[in-house]
Parts: sequence; structure tokens; C-alpha cells
Amino acid sequence: MARVLVPLAEGFEEIEATSIIDILRRGGVEVHSAYLPGEFASDLVVGANGITLQADIPLAQAVVDEYDAIVLPGGWGGTNRLAENPLAQQLLKDFAAEGKWVAAMCAAPYALHVAGVLSPRYTCYPSVEEQIRPDDRVADEKVVVDGKVITSQGPGTAICFGLEIVRQLVGQESYEAVRNGTLSTFC
Repeated sequence: MARVLVPLAEGFEEIEATSIIDILRRGGVEVHSAYLPGEFASDLVVGANGITLQADIPLAQAVVDEYDAIVLPGGWGGTNRLAENPLAQQLLKDFAAEGKWVAAMCAAPYALHVAGVLSPRYTCYPSVEEQIRPDDRVADEKVVVDGKVITSQGPGTAICFGLEIVRQLVGQESYEAVRNGTLSTFC
């Protein structure tokens, strides 16, 4: 069974986090959400719009060899915390170095950029590219796959993003089953 780590940092985008986790689990992927150490260290993590999610594990317990991918939801608050957190940054580097999938959406490609693991071709929430590499952003695709990096634009593309991760980790059959079962024919 494929396994994915989803770090949740204070200020994450709730639609993105819950959509990612839900779609991946529907696709047969085991998902562990993880909270960051530090100022807000708690398994209860508050999102950008005041919705609290309970994380499964502390990020410090995450072992790269136990996962196939690391997936970051966006939201500027959460993204900045992931970009500034040494443990989160090291995990991103380790996943990439091991040839595992690294995925981020909305503002979170910025955290990949800071870690030096963002692919040459990417997408993100409009205007975030100004903090990354403006000329490389693909503006007309909901989800971009470049090598072992998957990026997506924002809350409205979260289901498509999750589905693409399912396709890459589990296969086309699971992708189609979840896509059809959730009526996500727009992806």
C-alpha cells in the first residue's frame, strides 16, 4: 500500500488539506498527517480559516523510508512555517534525494523552492510565482507533473491534485474509480 506524509502547519489551507487526505484515502493510500515542532506544537493544528484538524503524528516521527511521497497543502501561514522549519525543509530534501514524490499546491511550492527541490516546470497560486521563478510557472494547467514533483494551483484544484497523486502512486484504475465516485469529471 502506498503511504503519504502530509505536514500540517498553523495557517494551512483547510480545503486543500482535507481534500488531499480524503482523495488519497479513497484511492487506497495510507495517509499520515503530521504537526510541526515548535511554538504551536500540538496534534491540533489550526488552519487559515479557523478550522482545526487533528494530526496523526509529530513531524519528528516521520521516517522518509516509510513513505512514498510528501504532500504539502498551501495557505501562506502554513507555507511560511514549512519554509522556515529546518525539519520540514530537511524532509523535503530527503524525499527528493531518495527519488520519492514531492508534491505541493497553492502557496506551498514556495516551500519546495526554499528547499531547492521545486522542479523547473511548476504551477502555484497566482502571484506566488513572484516569490519563486515567475517565468517558469505554468498558468494554464490545474496540475503539473514534472519528474517526481507534482504542483497545483489552489483550493479549487485540490481534488484534481489529489487525484493526480493517486494516479502516480496507485495507478490509472484507482484514479478513475475515485474520479468517477466523487463526480470529479472536471479533472
